[in-house]
Amino acid sequence: MKVVKDLFYTEDHEWVKVDGDEAYIGLSDYAQNALGDIVYVDLPEVEDEFDKEEGFSAVESVKAAADIYMPVGGTILEINEDLFDNPELLNQDPYENWVVKIKVADKAELDELMTSEEYEKFLDEEV
Repeated sequence: MKVVKDLFYTEDHEWVKVDGDEAYIGLSDYAQNALGDIVYVDLPEVEDEFDKEEGFSAVESVKAAADIYMPVGGTILEINEDLFDNPELLNQDPYENWVVKIKVADKAELDELMTSEEYEKFLDEEV
């Protein structure tokens, strides 16, 4: 499984790329691999607000459906509209194809996420 350095990760296999007070959120390589071929992504609306660990999106694949949870609380600034017509982008490169961009409500919540090294150890124990 590919794990990208300098990102934060959750136990639900979301990744977070922080850029100042904003962050990009997506699915990890482990998550997209476990789901299989992704055929649909349900995205929230811009300006929707979510608390940490609240479901904000869902993906459907040929073999499963899964919710995507907010790693940190925040407000949706942008959605990856490319996923409407091409949900398979999450399979092709899950780290390049983010799901949403948010304004982080409380940066202290980032401290509760795993580093890439911690996530790799977590995956070793999961698999």
